[in-house]
Amino acid sequence: MTTREFLKIRAVRSEQGNGIGVYAFFIYGADINRIADISRIRRDDNELKGFQRREIRDHVKEITAFLDSGPVLFPNAIILALSPEVEFARSRGRAPGEASEVGETGTLSIPIYPEGRRAAWIVDGQQRSLALGAAKNSAIAVPVVGFVSDVLTTQREQFILVNKVKPLPTALINELLPEVSVLLPRDLAAKQLPSALCAALNTDPNSPFHGLIKRESDRTGIVTDTALIETMKASLKTAAGALGQFKQNGSGNDTAAMYDALLLYWGAVRDTFPEAWGRQPTESRLMHSAGIRAMGALMDPLMLRADAAPDKAAAVRSMLARLAPHCRWTEGAWHGLGLEWNEIQSTSQHITKLTDHLFHLERDLARVTK
Repeated sequence: MTTREFLKIRAVRSEQGNGIGVYAFFIYGADINRIADISRIRRDDNELKGFQRREIRDHVKEITAFLDSGPVLFPNAIILALSPEVEFARSRGRAPGEASEVGETGTLSIPIYPEGRRAAWIVDGQQRSLALGAAKNSAIAVPVVGFVSDVLTTQREQFILVNKVKPLPTALINELLPEVSVLLPRDLAAKQLPSALCAALNTDPNSPFHGLIKRESDRTGIVTDTALIETMKASLKTAAGALGQFKQNGSGNDTAAMYDALLLYWGAVRDTFPEAWGRQPTESRLMHSAGIRAMGALMDPLMLRADAAPDKAAAVRSMLARLAPHCRWTEGAWHGLGLEWNEIQSTSQHITKLTDHLFHLERDLARVTK
């Protein structure tokens, strides 16, 4: 029978939440990668795994160089999620008089397993932990805060909340949001439903965006998820929006109806502009974030007007077909904008100009056909 190896350290234990054990302790920097894995974000059969972004090598090198520069002060705490396998033995003896009872001291034992099966996961500080592992001085004392949870959802929730004020990639947070259930800050909560719809659009074989959306776990797509999410956020803000009309405060959202609306509209866009659909943004400004934002904004008035038609899909396609001859997604110049097709950029000024142009153009064409 193989004897398990443990890393034993002095720690202070307390509790937060619903009785979740939280530990504070110091370990040598080189020991972090002995006990903790980095759970990288990825997809396996369309199921989202992990939560950590890719290693930023230049950043790791900069930290390593700092650590190797001589005696350094490095008090930045690493946050770990700990497996319930960890063991804590409380110290014997009476606490000092008038000492705070918020925590108890003792010995924390963390099992040491091979990489990929370790008993801890890095929630915050992966770049620092990699640098500490590469530093010449392996005995730098590093503060660590660990909470006991092997539930991936809890780890993701803490990862998002801890990194809320840091410049994490927007795409990383966007993709993780649908996977958590914790009460989020208002700005993140507003992105949660759009991000879930975005994930469905990317994985559904019947979606016009199937496999085309660039997400943090798969960078092979051509459409940035941020552009789509922003259009959905705007549509959800108003009860007159193509998506907002299905938003029901307090009684649940009709997400199926929202998704059907997205399939109907964007399917019509794809079929109206087949020569521009599915191409790289450098070849088609329809797939560029500016084109997605502008056409996404057009979804609300077109879908609202089509509500009164006996065949909603046919009505949307008719309106888009009327607009198509005036669009310049892959060649030519936009009449009235003074811009060549490939001069449209992903700036707020260009997105606003293109959106306003399409709105006015569609409205004028609608009047002519009445």
